[in-house]
This record gives sequence, C-alpha cells and structure tokens, in this order.
Amino acid sequence: MLSKIISSAVNGIDAYVVNVEVYISSGLPVFSTVGLPDTAVKESKDRVVAAIRNSGFNFPKRKITVNLSPADIKKEGSSFDLPIALGILLAEEKIKPFDASKYCFLGELALDGSLRPVKGTLPVALSLRKNGIERIVTPQINATEAAVVKDIEVYGLKNLSEVVKFLNREKVILPEKSTGIDISLDSITHELDFSEVKGQQFAKRALEIAAAGGHNVIMIGPPGSGKTMLARRLSTILPPLTFEEALETTKIHSVAGLLYSDKSFVRSRPFRSPHHTVSDIALIGGGTYPKPGEVSLSHNGVLFLDEMTEFHRNVLEVLRQPLEDKVVCISRAKNSLVFPASFMLVGAMNPCPCGNLGHPDKQCICNPYQIMKYRGKISEPLLDRIDIHLEVPALKISELTDEPSQPAESSSDVRKRVINAREIQIGRFRGSKIHSNSQMGSKQIKKYCQIDSESKNILRSAIERLGFSARAYDRILKVSRTIADLAQREEIISSDIAEAIQYRNLDKYN
Repeated sequence: MLSKIISSAVNGIDAYVVNVEVYISSGLPVFSTVGLPDTAVKESKDRVVAAIRNSGFNFPKRKITVNLSPADIKKEGSSFDLPIALGILLAEEKIKPFDASKYCFLGELALDGSLRPVKGTLPVALSLRKNGIERIVTPQINATEAAVVKDIEVYGLKNLSEVVKFLNREKVILPEKSTGIDISLDSITHELDFSEVKGQQFAKRALEIAAAGGHNVIMIGPPGSGKTMLARRLSTILPPLTFEEALETTKIHSVAGLLYSDKSFVRSRPFRSPHHTVSDIALIGGGTYPKPGEVSLSHNGVLFLDEMTEFHRNVLEVLRQPLEDKVVCISRAKNSLVFPASFMLVGAMNPCPCGNLGHPDKQCICNPYQIMKYRGKISEPLLDRIDIHLEVPALKISELTDEPSQPAESSSDVRKRVINAREIQIGRFRGSKIHSNSQMGSKQIKKYCQIDSESKNILRSAIERLGFSARAYDRILKVSRTIADLAQREEIISSDIAEAIQYRNLDKYN
C-alpha cells in the first residue's frame, strides 16, 4: 500500500513543502527512510513504532519504505515524526481516505504518542499559504504561532490518537483562532526606563542620537559608570517594530526555537547580550546544519557586547561583514543560506586594563603601552563601522545621592523624539533600501549632508588638530544629519558638526 502525506521543512528562515511517501510491501520487517535524512530523521522510526503501538494501533510487521521528497535536499529535525506515523496508518487503512493535499502535518512524537513542539512553525505556515495548502496540524503548543498567518486553518492537537480521530471525523476540533497582532506603541511595556539612570546626561543624549539614526555605539568608561545600564535601556527608546519587521524577526526566532512559550510573536525589538566567551559560529551563525546566530537573533534590534575587549579577536572580526551588508551569508558545498542581520551594535569597554583611567577618585596603574595594547584589541576596520564613540565617566557621589532639580526624562518622552526623527528619514529615503541615516552611502551623504563653509572649517580643524583620521569624515556627517533631524531642521549647522565630532573619542588613539 502507498500513502502520501504533506509536511514541510525549513531552509534558512524560509520553508518548503516536503512530500512524505510511505510504501508498505511484503517482506522481512524493515523500516528504511530515504531522501537525505539526518540522524534525527533516521531515529524517528523508533519513536514512530513506539508511538503507534502506545496509541492503540498495531504496527505492521512488513517492509516499510519512507521517502522524503524532494530527495536532493537534506532533511533535519524531528518534525517528520507525525507525518510518517500518519502515512503508515493511512497505508494500513486505519485512517479513512481524506484529501491529504489540503493538509500539512508537523510534530515530534513522544514514545507514548503525545505531540511535542517543533521549530520553524511560522515560516512553514507562511510557505503553505503561498502553495495553496489550507490546513496545518501541529502540536498544541505551536498552534498559536502558526495562527498568526491569515487564510490558514490551524489545528493544535495533543497526541497521535487525537489526530487520527480528527481525520476520521470521530472528533470535532475547531481551528485555532488568531487573537490578532498588536505591535503598536501603546501595546509595548518595558520593565526598564531611562529615567532610572542617574546623571550621564551626555551619554543619554548620545544614545538618543544613536537610536534616531540607527548608529552603532561603543561606550568607554570605568567599571560601575553605568555603561551596561544605559545599553539595556537603549531598546526602550527605539521606534516600535513595523508589522513587516516583526514578522521577519519572528521567523528568525521561530527557526531558532525561541517561541515555545506563550510568546508566539515578537512585538518589541530584540536585545541580545552574548557572553564574551561566545564562539564565532554562535555569534554569526552556521554549523553543520546552519542556524541563525546572535547577530540574526538581534535583527531589527540591539546586539550588546559587554566587556568588548574580552571577546576573542576572530569573534569580533566576523562582525565586519554583517555590519556592512546587514545580512549573513553562509555557504556550504551543497547549499548557501542568507540570514538577515540588520542590528545596532552597542559595545562597552573599560578605558584601560585596570579600568581606572580618568577616574576622579582612583589612580590608574597602567602604562601607555598597556593602554594602547588594550584598546588595540578592537581593530580599526571594526572601529570604522562604529559611528559613535562615547565616554561614560564615573559618577560623583553627589550625582548618586542628591535628588535632581528636575525629574529625569522617561523612555517614552525620548522615544517620541526618536520616532519623529525616524519618520523624517523614512520620507527622505522613500523608494530606496535605506531606512536610516546610518545606512547612507557616499551618494546619499553627498546629497543629504551638505554643509556650509563654517562647518567645513570645523571639520578640517578636527581632522588636523585633534588627530582624527579622514575615515571619520563620513561618520561625522551621518551623525550630524541625525542631530539635525532630531532638531527638525533640514540643514546641518555648525553646532551639529561640533557635537558629532565629540562622538569620535577613540579615533585619536588610532
């Protein structure tokens, strides 16, 4: 007997349809799976046998061949357990004939027949809609995630026995209802707030500029000055995700298996903070079966590297390509994948090995060579891709203990200005692939960052007298453009240039 069941698999962050063909013939009891299965797929036969028997069905003692088509693409994961089991039961006529071309089945089987969650349900549901498949049967915990997609009926079931009863029309199960997706500004609440940060007005201003223009930031300051506290609050002043951004971000998190809880849709911008012992593959993505790394999980959000100089040099260097291209390209002998990686990089580091350089109360014990070697751990090509270099000085005791004369601005107040600046940029770059000032190329800089003679003189003086390199020129113009946008001005004035120059602190050390 031959049966055909439709399933699906993920390749990168997109999915494709997989036809599961089961053929049961006379012969010695053998269970073989073909179609480039990985180890997890090959092991599915043991799970399928136990699940079928523990669900109250007899397992056929004949030759069983399972083909996963297309056969030239590597199949991985445990999501084929359910369709393989259903294919066997359909071939054995334990399931009444039904229109299998309208159903897609996903799910890992436990030995008792219960359904366990799988990765990548959202990309699968999106691909089914494009292929005209109307219904998808998933583990119950994945149903809410799949129901985000319109025009697809999603059935979240608990076990194999329940799936068989549903297909035999012995049990009525209603499709999962999508509760709708609200990613508006009012629907997002943050536990952290900018008003909680005492002092550091200069740093707050710099982060507001970074958020408004999508600029990368590196913060330099002694331990305890508030670098991490500031970085963790940066996402609270970023504009809300658009629906398209939220959908793409959710697809990445779904493929990575981060949507198993009640969180079925990413509504706020991601904030990722990997430890400094992270490997280059974990950061950038890849592996034997390529998966998104931290840079892709930070897509449309913030990637924070605390103690940046403690990261291995090769780990930091792999950031150069995604910072420039906004994607990660992973090539293998038989396949090439592209993962989105448009994120804001925020780094934090001490000013010297001991951390006390510039501290008002503590003495630095490092010599100039040690300081130069320490800062040299971050290469010039990487530093060149960071627009804002921000000094975060140690706070005075009075700043910590005294009540401020005016209450500190909340994240919502700052975010309103950031959103206004971003709207100006969206209008400016409409029709292009550029969405913020930080993404401008030389053509856009020449068109939108024109400055007067006074501003040119200030820039020339900074390059010649303060030791800034010529490579900082474009970065200063981009930041100046953002400062002008925050002020709702079309032209860039000299004070914008002067302020942007202050944010190139590390250039004078290179």
